[in-house]
Amino acid sequence: MHHEVSTRAAVNVLGAPAGLQAIVLTGLHKGLSKVVGGRLTIGKAADNDLVLSDDTVSRHHCEVVRAPDGLHVRDLESTNGTKIDSTRIREAMVQPGSVLKVGEVDIQFKPTLHRVEVLPSDQTSFGPAIGQSLAMRTIFGVLERIAPTDATVLLEGETGTGKDVLARAIASNSPRAHKPFLVVDCGAVTYSLIESELFGHERGSFTGAVATRHGAFELADGGTVFLDEIGELPLDIQPKLLRVLETREFRRVGGNKTLHTNVRVVAATKRDLNREVAVGKFREDLYFRLAVVPLTVPPLRARRDDIPAIVLHLLKAAGGPEMSILPDTMQALAAHDWPGNVRELRNVLERAVYMAQATGSKEIGVVTLPTGHAPADAAFHFELDKTYRETRAKYDGEFERRYVKWLLGRHSGNISAAAREAKMDRKHLHDMAKKHGLRGQESDDT
Repeated sequence: MHHEVSTRAAVNVLGAPAGLQAIVLTGLHKGLSKVVGGRLTIGKAADNDLVLSDDTVSRHHCEVVRAPDGLHVRDLESTNGTKIDSTRIREAMVQPGSVLKVGEVDIQFKPTLHRVEVLPSDQTSFGPAIGQSLAMRTIFGVLERIAPTDATVLLEGETGTGKDVLARAIASNSPRAHKPFLVVDCGAVTYSLIESELFGHERGSFTGAVATRHGAFELADGGTVFLDEIGELPLDIQPKLLRVLETREFRRVGGNKTLHTNVRVVAATKRDLNREVAVGKFREDLYFRLAVVPLTVPPLRARRDDIPAIVLHLLKAAGGPEMSILPDTMQALAAHDWPGNVRELRNVLERAVYMAQATGSKEIGVVTLPTGHAPADAAFHFELDKTYRETRAKYDGEFERRYVKWLLGRHSGNISAAAREAKMDRKHLHDMAKKHGLRGQESDDT
């Protein structure tokens, strides 16, 4: 369940129109912006709210009045006129987003959103999801506010990070908790059946359809549909899903009757959907409809502080409350990279519990750590809100940890021998190993 705390929704989960800006797109004052209050006057004279010195702008060119139904624009008998969509107007109403031509200067009116800061939760769990790290508590803070609503949530992150656990926790903490929770794995269902899985089919609609079948959006009415691996959904099915999300209406495959659904949708993917949109593999309109609340769940190697609590929780589930673990073993688990994340950690612990129980032991002293490597795309994950210095510091630390781990492994943990090979100070290497929770021992010749 990302040292790359890509919790995009954590600081911008709720946006509400806080104002309106007039932005100059062309002319001498290109880039100039002005907040639109109740009334905005535009012209060359200094007493205007938005002053434009372009030759085609009159001294008092036009005024814009903000009203509940939109923006009322009135030309003030200007020389070169005020235009909307190339049509000269005396008075007209436009909506935010429209472009106004004042003389030959284009001005766009854009709504501004204020950001609602969501503080990290004081809790170290959300449902069965566990995490005391800032990354996870930030996610919990968002979900505590979002779960009780009907907002669509998109969970992104590597395989095994716990997206399924969070999806179920969202449903359990919503007013739909006692209604159906249906999972559709878009990556596991065959191409020919995915539409039927989602929307159902009528008898005889295709070969093998010997009876009418209800789909997830029909069966989960009133509850939650969890669309796992949504990034694998075929392109030709995506418009049909978009229609359901926007209209709450659908038709079974082979059917003519329009059916209505009342479900909350939570989606998850291991893919970067922004990248998939850019290369044409995922519809942009569907992405925005799903990503009302987007959250990126960090990999386990990015939140090592959470590993001990997760280990104890998994041990209790696998072997009972009497099962314990040696400190050195816990340290080894915390230092591992876990490319398979929490799912991989669970498998390792369950195997260790079975081995311990087979010998009559209640203590985990030895675990067999996987030798796999982290996925290549997990090596770097850059964030827009991080400076170059912050980003480099993060990866310098990761490089240092991996190098020391590799170096000590070459010398069976002998710090003196490892330091000699790397041509570095033995004490410095010892301090680095200690900082990263890596075990090393002094040699007899020190």
